[in-house]
Amino acid sequence: MNIDHICIAVKDIKEGLNYWQDVFGYIQMTEPVVNTKQKVRVVFLKKENSVLVKLIEPLEDNLSLNNFVKRGGGFHHICFKCDDIDEKLAELKGKGLLSLVPPQAGEAFGGHDIAFLLAKNGLNIELIDTDIKAGLR
Repeated sequence: MNIDHICIAVKDIKEGLNYWQDVFGYIQMTEPVVNTKQKVRVVFLKKENSVLVKLIEPLEDNLSLNNFVKRGGGFHHICFKCDDIDEKLAELKGKGLLSLVPPQAGEAFGGHDIAFLLAKNGLNIELIDTDIKAGLR
């Protein structure tokens, strides 16, 4: 299991893009897209020899994320790639992590399954089933 990306919640995706490009030298990797299931606007950024960054902007009806960004936003979750999401989910639940969102097709990941967990320390974890044969990132 390796890190795929970190996710940062922002109030405005364009401002977030400008900040990550100007301050940290990241390059926009995708166009912003709306993820209807998670009620967010999403964009990915990349930088050579670095982890991907995903920026998320809440849509109007995403109350909890809107409240988070009103308080400043920031780090939202870390995402790990795995070859078998069901197996990894069971393993992590066995180690005390709480399943928040069961595996479902991720709109921002070409339909690859994603799942969310919560660690005892409050860290949000996303898993993505990479299915290496499909060549996901």
